[in-house]
Amino acid sequence: MTESAIDISPALGGAAADLPGTLHEYLRRFTSAANGYDGSTRHAGELEELLADYSRFVTDPGNEAPFALFAAAGGTTDLVEELRTQSARCVAVIEKYRALRLLEGQSGAEGYFANIESCIAEEFGAVAPTKDSKLLLVGSGSFPMTLLNVASLTGASTLGIDIDAESIALGRRVVALLDEGLDITLEGREIHELEFISAATHIVFSSTVPVKYDLLHQMHSLTRQDVVVAMRFGDGLKSLFNYPMQEVDPALWRLADTIRRPDQVFDIALYVKQRSSRKDV
Repeated sequence: MTESAIDISPALGGAAADLPGTLHEYLRRFTSAANGYDGSTRHAGELEELLADYSRFVTDPGNEAPFALFAAAGGTTDLVEELRTQSARCVAVIEKYRALRLLEGQSGAEGYFANIESCIAEEFGAVAPTKDSKLLLVGSGSFPMTLLNVASLTGASTLGIDIDAESIALGRRVVALLDEGLDITLEGREIHELEFISAATHIVFSSTVPVKYDLLHQMHSLTRQDVVVAMRFGDGLKSLFNYPMQEVDPALWRLADTIRRPDQVFDIALYVKQRSSRKDV
């Protein structure tokens, strides 16, 4: 673990002066929780409370100005990046806990999960999937909520990919238990290995995938011209919990819309392929 070793507190004032200590404490707790995962659910309750508390923290308008001062003071990049990394690890773990609990006969959508599920339905706005759509989720995790919601609401064909083998295995068990004949597939494969990607009409990137913009760039040549991409991201205060928005190659992708959700842990950037500017001569 690499924490920021620079004491920036004297440069800050008021609530911002308290932030370094608060963030270092969150980092300590996240790192401990992620390292403590042992394949059982015995620490699930503690991590649920921690992630629910962190979700409230990054969506509290009262923390925005102190965080802006904190970030402007400099020397904060390492701490913010490590918080992203460790909180993302904990998101993966909490999904494993939820999957294991479901498979043990328990269920629920409290705290962090309630926050995420409440915004899935409106993710694509006016270009939402239909029964004829094909949706790809990058970073599907152990409890593929997006795929289950989209497939159950629309009947669309869906595919989720993840780099974590345990997440894929648990996710398949969850889908087998819940899907009731829905068209949901989970794979631990790279995007260029997917036949599905050439037919995908909608693509969703998890906000905790660090290389999501690199993958978006790679996808341009692999996807259909009318594909719509929902990139979950977090800027400013929300960047403590999500990888932020990045610039895209304007020759390849166009930012069609930005869906700001003040009460949600992430916002959504909608991308479409850039139309050719060439004119017939």
